[in-house]
Amino acid sequence: MRSLSVWARFKRWASSHPKISIGLTVAMALLAIGTVAAAIIYPSPQSIVNIISGQKPVSDAAPTKFYSPLTGVEVADQNATKQQVRAIMIENSPTARPQSGIKDAGIVFEAIAEGGITRFLTLHQEDAPALIGPVRSVRPYYIDWLAAFDASVSHVGGSANALAEVRNGQYKDDDQFFNAKYYWRANDRPAPHNVYTNTKNIVDMNNSKGYTSSTFTGWPRKQDGPSDAPTAQKINIAISGPLYDVHYDYDKGNNNYIRAEGGAKHVDREAGQIAPKVVIAMKVQTQIGFEDGYREQMTTIGSGTAYVFQDGTVTEATWSKTGKKDQIFFYDKLGHQIPFNRGQTWITVTAPEKSVTWQ
Repeated sequence: MRSLSVWARFKRWASSHPKISIGLTVAMALLAIGTVAAAIIYPSPQSIVNIISGQKPVSDAAPTKFYSPLTGVEVADQNATKQQVRAIMIENSPTARPQSGIKDAGIVFEAIAEGGITRFLTLHQEDAPALIGPVRSVRPYYIDWLAAFDASVSHVGGSANALAEVRNGQYKDDDQFFNAKYYWRANDRPAPHNVYTNTKNIVDMNNSKGYTSSTFTGWPRKQDGPSDAPTAQKINIAISGPLYDVHYDYDKGNNNYIRAEGGAKHVDREAGQIAPKVVIAMKVQTQIGFEDGYREQMTTIGSGTAYVFQDGTVTEATWSKTGKKDQIFFYDKLGHQIPFNRGQTWITVTAPEKSVTWQ
């Protein structure tokens, strides 16, 4: 027969002596209580460090991250993902250069406004430029592009068709004509190239009208990483002539594209060199039509050819937009939606017959 362990023999002996057994049980209970009390009175070294430093106990759960639906960039909290998107019409005639407030815009649309002169539609959400301008008039196609982002739009009047559209009650209209106190004219440039505003004024104007948040479908984003074998390090986009045609040089170190126009580097007057993370050339049917004069008319609804440049490479793509307030999406040859690098996306809109080249 296997011999009993010392502990088993002790328990058998104690059971035959009830008084001793009761005393033993009480002693063991007191010992357990004392152990718990000691843990409370004398916390662990890590607990002492947490108490002194004010740190909360370390959790295994990863902190929640929030990303801008406009740019894909990480933002502080969930509220930042819903704040009102602000669209601004920015002039690009030589007299308006260098502009202010466009270097850190989330998205920029570039297209001809009239007579071959291009104009920018800048979209802002988490960025907050201290100076923005020169602000100029709007055209119908810019309204179709900004509508997909549920954006307010700052402008100084517009063409007849554009004003009829933006004033129909379905848009967040911040026309300078009716909101003059939120804009001013600078003294260092001649009119009409001198209307400016800033983020605070636009936010105050929007708040006064109840424009406090935007709901929209953003583009899929990805973490950027330069290609080991870049194929698109120099990009040329023809628009209307030497003053407005665009050139980009790929900067592998920063994985972005250094922008130039009119034969010179394109800079923001306050913030410096403009260098988007993603460059898109979008071919759009363009013709001259009559409004309050003969103006460019662009077909924004439908589909067409596009070229997406990022990471030093190019993807030949198709753009598609099904309605005025529907988002533009970009698809590769297999019909998959193309994810973009996080950061600024710059879209140049040009006519189908204009060249887009790279090397």
